[in-house]
Amino acid sequence: MDPSDSNSAAGGKTQNVSVPPVEGVAGGGTSYGWVDGGLRGTNLGAGVIDPTKVHSEDLLHVWSMPSTANVSQQEAPRPLEKVNLLAARNERESFQIALRPKVSWATSGIAGSVQIQCTDLCSSSGDRLVVGQSITLRRVVPILGVPDALVPIDPLSPQVNLQPGETAAVWVSLNVPCGQPPGLYEGEIFITAVKTELDSRTESLPKFEKYRLYRELRSCLDLIGPRDYSSPEEMVQRLTSASTALRRVLDNPALQDCQESNGFGDMMDEDVMNNVSVRLKLSLTVWDFTLPVTPSLPAVFGISETVIEDRFCLEHGTEGWYSALDHHFRWLLQYRISPFFCRWGDSMRILAYTCPWPADHPKANEYYSDPRLAAYAVPYAPILSCTDAAKNSLRREVEILKSKPHWSKAYFYLWDEPLNVEQYDMICNISNELRSYAPDVRILTTYYCGPSGSELAPSTFEAFVKVPNVLRPHTQIFCTSEWVLGTREDLVKDIVAELRPDLGEEWWTYVCMGPSDPQPNWHIGMRGTQHRAVMWRVWKEGGTGFLYWGTNCYEKAMIPSAEICFRRGLPPGDGVLFYPGEVFSSSHEPVASTRLERILSGMQDIEYLKLYSSRYGREEGLALMEKTGMYLGPDRYTLDHGPVDVMRAQVTPSKRKAHSIAFLP
Repeated sequence: MDPSDSNSAAGGKTQNVSVPPVEGVAGGGTSYGWVDGGLRGTNLGAGVIDPTKVHSEDLLHVWSMPSTANVSQQEAPRPLEKVNLLAARNERESFQIALRPKVSWATSGIAGSVQIQCTDLCSSSGDRLVVGQSITLRRVVPILGVPDALVPIDPLSPQVNLQPGETAAVWVSLNVPCGQPPGLYEGEIFITAVKTELDSRTESLPKFEKYRLYRELRSCLDLIGPRDYSSPEEMVQRLTSASTALRRVLDNPALQDCQESNGFGDMMDEDVMNNVSVRLKLSLTVWDFTLPVTPSLPAVFGISETVIEDRFCLEHGTEGWYSALDHHFRWLLQYRISPFFCRWGDSMRILAYTCPWPADHPKANEYYSDPRLAAYAVPYAPILSCTDAAKNSLRREVEILKSKPHWSKAYFYLWDEPLNVEQYDMICNISNELRSYAPDVRILTTYYCGPSGSELAPSTFEAFVKVPNVLRPHTQIFCTSEWVLGTREDLVKDIVAELRPDLGEEWWTYVCMGPSDPQPNWHIGMRGTQHRAVMWRVWKEGGTGFLYWGTNCYEKAMIPSAEICFRRGLPPGDGVLFYPGEVFSSSHEPVASTRLERILSGMQDIEYLKLYSSRYGREEGLALMEKTGMYLGPDRYTLDHGPVDVMRAQVTPSKRKAHSIAFLP
């Protein structure tokens, strides 16, 4: 959102409105006992309210919120203002529409239903961002009382039910294609209170009219049903009779509105939208630069194959199993992350692989060559079954892959957080085997401590820092827990000092369970900027990659629609970034969390910072984060959205130096 615009939704402007103090979970406000003197009251009279005869502004509050806001059910209303967004090509930018009923207009136990319709966004040159393709609407559904699941809204029936005394939110995403011409795109979103389905049914056609239409349609079916015609003339006669019957149905007065629009009009009459709808003006400035298709930062995220097998009742290796894994892989690529499937063995051994098919399968090259994939895991099959057949399969896999151009993206992930000398030795032994097949193989090892039982160093932290001396040359990607650092950014230099970039060694980081509040992580209940700041931290500390252990690691369930339960002993949301679509509807499409969307935003922020640093140097990039107030450290980052947009606006090609803009204090 454009920080220079005083009406920016990101700024959360609240002129003429007394906003209550922020309380509750992660940025949600409470409105109990709060009277909003800045919003006018209405006299709707007694009796049932007909929403088609009352302006929707009199029935509900509508306002916009940034994507980093956790819009709680008790979020207080704010003024409605125009939304101004900024985005590069190949970027997704999102915001939220908050809805809260002032009165109830339904008779079915809810406050009422709201229909949301968005126009295409158009530029002065005639270019468009099309609804349903580049513009999507999703309903924000609470998980454990916190807004998290983003359930798609049916474009054919874009309605949201509101509950009395509760605020609901709709997540609006604008996806800018790589080839989109730059410029200013404008459109509108119409929010209209409508009759609920139950209320509408009570005013439907009279019973005799229904029977008449039924008989007409039934006769059409009888006329054109399968039969042996005695002559071509009989067939023509029957088709003519059926056509006449259908015309009588279409001429029914109840279908008059459809006749006037030739059957292709909007679901809601244009006059109705103009007369009773709340209109939210929306503009998007598309910058004249494109985010790279291949993410600059490899971010590898795990998908549990066993959770998929259990919940969807799939047998390993069947056609349905391959289809399900393929679906999850392709769906996650849109979030600028590089997925890998995983299965845990004993003592935290792990089978990690990006492609379910062997390297000589046509699908394998399609997977590994995908430009959206920044890194891929090669399976070490003997981790689960150390047979000669498994070792021969591994050797063949490596022989094929190392001859491919994408081999530089390959890595092996063998062990998750080894703890003792024995486990470290096993990593070294496996490494010797792999390096005999390919000397330039890359092995990733996650760890948060040094090996117990060794005399590596006198203190725990020193032993942690000295791990590269134990695992060299058997690990090339040293992936450490952010929990170990705490808020001590100065400790990064101690870790990096032990690495040998000349040997191809890299430093990656990960979060898992910890760190906890106020440091950045992806737990449910944390603030939106706290979620987004995970990637800010990675960039500021200088990590060259990131790992997250799981995206679908819920408790075991045996049917797709089973209630989602988080694993015991883990913070809420840890290891879960999306939900099965079947939990919310009949759709088989995974449902993203707000946290997953904020991960995408953080990955996009990295591209902005990298672009800025390529022009002015990394020190200037770091200074930009601090001067805007966006991110200063793991416990010092913005709680509001405004500084995020200030940073992004400064990176655009039209801007020059970082000091050319008045920064927030």
